[in-house]
This record gives sequence, structure tokens and C-alpha cells, in this order.
Amino acid sequence: MQLDGKLIKTEGHDYLMEALNFPEYYGKNLDALYDCLSEIDAEIEIINCEMVEKDIIDTFKDVASENEFLKLTLYP
Repeated sequence: MQLDGKLIKTEGHDYLMEALNFPEYYGKNLDALYDCLSEIDAEIEIINCEMVEKDIIDTFKDVASENEFLKLTLYP
């Protein structure tokens, strides 16, 4: 699955919720992002990652280091 950093920057959590098929109750904040990413099995590529806020990238990295079923690749 490929996510576009440009869309993460402009649409934020709404884009992440739709692209990653998060549940309706997704809280649209970093804690909710962490929780939902912790529960998925996916290979995620983020293109244009330099456009994404550092705290969002850090959340993806943190979860990927703890969730063996989440593979993360970042592209500038």
C-alpha cells in the first residue's frame, strides 16, 4: 500500500483514515493512529515523506518497530 505525503500534509487524518481503512471511531490524532497501526498487517510505503510532519512519521516508525506485521518504507 502506498501513501502520498502530499495528501497526508493536506488532508491529514481524514486521508489516513480512508487510505488505511480505519474504523469510523478513529480519533484522528496521533494516539489513535498508533493504536490503529498497531493492529494492522501491511506493507506501507510513504512517498513524499519529507512533506509529512515529523510526529506522524515518528508514529509510523514507532509502530513499525513494535508491530512485526507492519513493514514501513519511506521515500523522499
